[in-house]
Amino acid sequence: MLEKAITGSKNYWGWLAFLLAVIIAGVLAYLVQYNKGLMITGMSRDVSWGFYIAQFTFLVGVAASAVMLVLPFYLHNYKDFGRITIMGEFLAISAVTMCLLFIIVDLGKPMRALNMILHPTPNSILFWDMIVLNGYLAINLVVGWVVLSSERKQLPPPGWIKPIIYLSIPWAVSIHTVTAFLYCGLPGRGFWLTAILAPRFLASAFASGPSVLILLSLLVRKLTKFDPGKEAIQSLAKIVTYAIILNLFFLSLEFFTVFYSQIPSHMTHLQYLFAGYHGYGALVPFMWASMICGLLAIALLINPRTRKKEPVLGVAAVLVFICTWIDKGMGMISGGFVPNPLHEITEYSPTPLELTITVGVYAVGIFILTILYKVAVGVKEEIGDFKPGDVAPSH
Repeated sequence: MLEKAITGSKNYWGWLAFLLAVIIAGVLAYLVQYNKGLMITGMSRDVSWGFYIAQFTFLVGVAASAVMLVLPFYLHNYKDFGRITIMGEFLAISAVTMCLLFIIVDLGKPMRALNMILHPTPNSILFWDMIVLNGYLAINLVVGWVVLSSERKQLPPPGWIKPIIYLSIPWAVSIHTVTAFLYCGLPGRGFWLTAILAPRFLASAFASGPSVLILLSLLVRKLTKFDPGKEAIQSLAKIVTYAIILNLFFLSLEFFTVFYSQIPSHMTHLQYLFAGYHGYGALVPFMWASMICGLLAIALLINPRTRKKEPVLGVAAVLVFICTWIDKGMGMISGGFVPNPLHEITEYSPTPLELTITVGVYAVGIFILTILYKVAVGVKEEIGDFKPGDVAPSH
């Protein structure tokens, strides 16, 4: 099937060439970081995780969102997701790859990653994060490729793949739960010390990931002959609606708990993020932009009339993406480190080199996603333009 990735229009090859140029720029910036160390970043003693880990945290949620397609399709025979499930699995592959790359660039020296393998520490959450991320990548690679190959032959998937498909459902939940444990397992950081952090992560994942899938589905429909299906897109829109409402509801619970209890070590983080603290407030406009985007998205999604209009749905999906990207990215990372446990302020902002490396990693992910979608769409077009739901999963 890979042969379908080496045939395409001038626009396709031009897009890949552009991505390669961005990747090369990212590699060159990373070589500077490799030689000079993490001193080229905006991180410090007080803020030891920055823009890289912020992207990692957000993209884990995008990867986990594939379960919102796999679960209804394979467990409940929801046929409308029959044509779009492969898109979710391939998006997960791209997202997990970017997650792993962001961890590598954050380590400073990539060989440090070998310490996790050569000197495993099962009592460390980082060890289990490595297990669940690499395992989820392998699961989606196997499931996506085997199912697509079977679909190309117009045969049901082999029986041995079913347990792996079912395993992917709890595994998808685990990758985000374990990531949340990385934060709420640090008792010295009041902002992260909350039992509701994992549910917050999952709610934001089920909002951000499907919103990305909606945008990709609309884009694929416009650029190719393959139609993911209107019903599938609308079903994803309903998932996004409930998830973004839950995400903001969970955040409001944090506000109530923190300010009603009046615990200073917990209050100061939210004060810094949303109102500024002792004259420092670099993230205040971004956090309010995130909240406004989330509320506007809810207003557009909760009304069936506006939700069913795909141009409006596309705008709402972008708003959800912005909301969760800010809140779960820099808001989550900087909010946990600033102020420090002594209530001192050391603000953080990414440097140009950090941003260049970050864009380079995103370009790698988009390059992989482009190749995978080119293969998937090629297979779909090869077997015929079936209506959504014509190909049911094998049980």
